[in-house]
Amino acid sequence: MTNDLSVRALVKRFGDFTAVDDVTFDVPDGSFFSILGPSGCGKTTLLRMIAGFETQTSGTIEIRGRDMLGVPPNQRPVNLVFQHLALFPMMDVAENVAFGLKRRGVAGAEIRKKTEAILERVGLPGFGVKRIDQLSGGQKQRVAIARCLVLEPSVLLLDEPLGALDLKLREQMKVELKKLQAKVGTTFIYITHDQSEALVMSDRVAVMNKGRFEQVGTPQELYGQPETPFVAQFVGDNNRWSGSISKTLENGEVVLSTDEGYSFRTLAHSSCAGCSRVDLFLRPEAMRIEPRESEGLNTFDVTVKSILFDGANSRLLTVTKEERELIVTLPQNRKFDHIRPGDDIRVGWHPESGICFRAED
Repeated sequence: MTNDLSVRALVKRFGDFTAVDDVTFDVPDGSFFSILGPSGCGKTTLLRMIAGFETQTSGTIEIRGRDMLGVPPNQRPVNLVFQHLALFPMMDVAENVAFGLKRRGVAGAEIRKKTEAILERVGLPGFGVKRIDQLSGGQKQRVAIARCLVLEPSVLLLDEPLGALDLKLREQMKVELKKLQAKVGTTFIYITHDQSEALVMSDRVAVMNKGRFEQVGTPQELYGQPETPFVAQFVGDNNRWSGSISKTLENGEVVLSTDEGYSFRTLAHSSCAGCSRVDLFLRPEAMRIEPRESEGLNTFDVTVKSILFDGANSRLLTVTKEERELIVTLPQNRKFDHIRPGDDIRVGWHPESGICFRAED
């Protein structure tokens, strides 16, 4: 498989500050690649370098095998969709979509043909005559994408394009964008701080922190096999325990002695070898309520502080006797209507559900 984008050892410094620090990755043709990270981690700077708005301090950016060093933004085979879309309110939809084609000097008949075709592909047939202020947030989003796609870029760059939408529309547009990308086949590179957006839409995700990529993988790999404590914490929710490894077992598991005096069997990352302090990460959905003793789980008692009702995503906020807070997911396949705040309940988790990393300083 060929790559639409190849980035090698990319560095960007602003004075003494390193915004992007030795980043290397490939994006195959026709894939949906997301860069996920907190504000200030360097992901927008990385996107701006790919687009040509910033020049790298060192490293290379290749699009379809061509080195982009010295190539200005308007001559790169990429287009950028901004968070605030930047549509022209004085123009109708067709004029917005045709704007780039007109600047390229494309003939009028060809512009009309391409504009109608791309509006059809993004699910807006017949919308060309509408004004921008007549559109919903999701429709504006698709017009902004159509305006870029009509120029037939090799790569479409999207900088947090759903950030300005309300929650319900954002959820809907995640699915729409995934379907749209699969339909048009253009390579999407998507920047976001929202893990749900990245996991739902992407073929592969890079988790970025302090200018570096912590891990690149499929959404399933990042969620199920995090390679660093940062990825474990940033992708999905996690309960965290600190302690030390008291014993290493033959099956790849270890015995963790927590600071509160609990003894848990769990998995350990290779970073734990020889270290004195470790952190254990355990997802809320891995916690089982009132498990059977025969299941071979790590079990202990907690007190329910409150019920966090959110339909299918409802959870319990619990505390151990040492006042450590733990989130426990309420499963959908069993009824726990009898549980009330103040109740003491037993919870358990399978040793393979947790993972230890070397404790961060």
